[in-house]
Amino acid sequence: MDYKALAQQTAQEILGYYQDTSGWKVVKNSKKITVSSKASKKFHGNLYRVEGMIPESTSKLSDFLFKPQNRVTWDKSLKMYNIVLKIDSDTFICHTITQSFAMGSISPRDFIDLVSLKHYEGNMDVVSATSVDFPAYPPSSSYIRGYNHACGYICLPVQENPAYSKLVMFVQTEMRGKLAPSIIEATMPSNLVSFMLNVKDGIKTQKIPSRHGYHHNGHSSFLKKK
Repeated sequence: MDYKALAQQTAQEILGYYQDTSGWKVVKNSKKITVSSKASKKFHGNLYRVEGMIPESTSKLSDFLFKPQNRVTWDKSLKMYNIVLKIDSDTFICHTITQSFAMGSISPRDFIDLVSLKHYEGNMDVVSATSVDFPAYPPSSSYIRGYNHACGYICLPVQENPAYSKLVMFVQTEMRGKLAPSIIEATMPSNLVSFMLNVKDGIKTQKIPSRHGYHHNGHSSFLKKK
């Protein structure tokens, strides 16, 4: 598989979601974070858009979201994150395992995702991810294998205050298993707000190393939805 081409395609999809202003319905406003949704064109579920301000520069924010180091220490939705294949300094494949959530009504899932970081004009960075088949890590009986359709983050500078960035996150996760869609729809918005709050808290306390400094099997995560 041409992973570099797929990473580029996924980043373009995320940009397309960002530029699409029609059909979004606000489903939660909390702590200056807005969650909107619309029907996904990828599967029978929702595409979520989450927006908020982060007190950090765009370059540091995108590096923080991209890097694997220490991710599970601040991303409370994850119990494990391993890089299983480093493609280049801006692209890798990771294996993540989520925590259970919704008071245990949704059991842990695992995901195999292709993750990349792209830089665009105007100091805009895109961290994107999409699930891939990776024969070295087939589904196991221990976890239900979930599937992330094109998802990711857009990091933009706030012109009037360069010390802040606008973070826009897109999530469309196919949980699989036998979950009723109503359970996911009822719990996802609050969990997405919690994730954004975890980003704000985590970036205050984490040192952000060089993007070329990560290595295989470093524990962390991408943005795994629970």
